Amino acid sequence: MSHKILSTSPTFGYYAAEPLDYLKAHGCSIDLIPQGKKMSPEELAKTLGEYDGAVVGVEKITASVIEGSKKLKVLAKHGAGVDNIDMKAASSRGIVVTSAPGTNSDAVADLTIGLFLALARKIPFADRSVRAGEWPRFAGVQIFRKVLGIIGLGEIGKRVAKRALGFDMKVIAYDLFKDEAFARQWGITYLPLDEVLSAADFISIHIPSMPSTLKMIGARELKLMKPEAFLVNISRGDVLDEEALCRGLQEGTIRGAGLDVFSSEPPKGSPLLALDNVVLTPHMGAYTYEALRETGMICVRGIVDVLEGRKPQFVVNPEVLETMELKGKE
Repeated sequence: MSHKILSTSPTFGYYAAEPLDYLKAHGCSIDLIPQGKKMSPEELAKTLGEYDGAVVGVEKITASVIEGSKKLKVLAKHGAGVDNIDMKAASSRGIVVTSAPGTNSDAVADLTIGLFLALARKIPFADRSVRAGEWPRFAGVQIFRKVLGIIGLGEIGKRVAKRALGFDMKVIAYDLFKDEAFARQWGITYLPLDEVLSAADFISIHIPSMPSTLKMIGARELKLMKPEAFLVNISRGDVLDEEALCRGLQEGTIRGAGLDVFSSEPPKGSPLLALDNVVLTPHMGAYTYEALRETGMICVRGIVDVLEGRKPQFVVNPEVLETMELKGKE
């Protein structure tokens, strides 16, 4: 029996064809929502109602969307974080939710270092100047042998740390859950958050979005940083107080910031857009061919496993599996 799959992700199927081939090889048809198309919750609920499974991006999958999707059996998040999915509603409907943890860690870590280099050497501003016919002399700073503070030493934070060690940086970190073995192996020192903020020349944020992390980095925390420090947020927009950041950048509390995520995306009308000491990217940390291929493959394997009665590898709500007749992971 053929199953119908919908993708609302702006990246799934557009950069790597292997996941689409996998679905077709397992008797599934796939429809892709066009890139850039925004669907209202009502449209999304109506559309999803025709499908057995879906690959979703960062759009809100609310309770009303889930309730309107009568045929839906599995939701596969095209990424790791499922904070945009109403998990309670999905579980109550018996919908399996899967994610793809760790597949984009290297891609995000690469962009983190790239943003630090862009900020430190003023690369975007220099590029714009040359294109405008100018030939300025920009004096940047080196990241070589500077202090990197990592807020959230999870899978992405660890990869950032390894890359930073190639620049002979001293790495310090803050995390509620400490991996002491990793820290010893790579010479990383865990410190309280305030000490990380005050000691680091470069700071990167890699923490999940949850009530306890809402605006975790605000005016008080920014004032603890060195005036010559750079901050990069590549986790979630709401963990950083953007208004406080904007004031800090304007007043010279810190030297510069790189943002790949925002409290509202895209950040239309944000005063950050007018600042020269900010480098902005469009939530593209995970967007490499390699990461998108692997993320997509985990999504489609999970979808096919659920539809064929097997336990998928990365289940976010395992309690739902208790109500299913599973063949076991094959």
